Amino acid sequence: MARITGVDLPKNKRGVIGLTYIYGIGKPTSEAILDRAGISHDKRVSEWNDTEITEIRRLINDEYKVEGELRGEVQMNIKRLMDIGCYRGLRHRKGLPVRGQRTKTNARTRKGKKKTVAGKKKVTK
Repeated sequence: MARITGVDLPKNKRGVIGLTYIYGIGKPTSEAILDRAGISHDKRVSEWNDTEITEIRRLINDEYKVEGELRGEVQMNIKRLMDIGCYRGLRHRKGLPVRGQRTKTNARTRKGKKKTVAGKKKVTK
């Protein structure tokens, strides 16, 4: 099993897909990494030899910000937005959607479980 930047890559998947298990590497980036390392896109992770794994590891460490370093940077960016009090920062602080989505009906993922508010009582005669 190949272990790169603290992530165990699934050995039965193609190399392009296997690299996407690393936070910060998507399909286009993984294709670029494999091209630069000179490895076929169809080659499975289990078929990589030690020199190929070393080359991939070197490319990722030298040129890409991934995993913990990238997560930290994203959190710092969100904290900065919240500290300066901009609109996006306020939305993060309130736990509401940040990118202009509607909130009247949807947005349950950001808002959490539905909180029922008691309705108006009918006036009895």
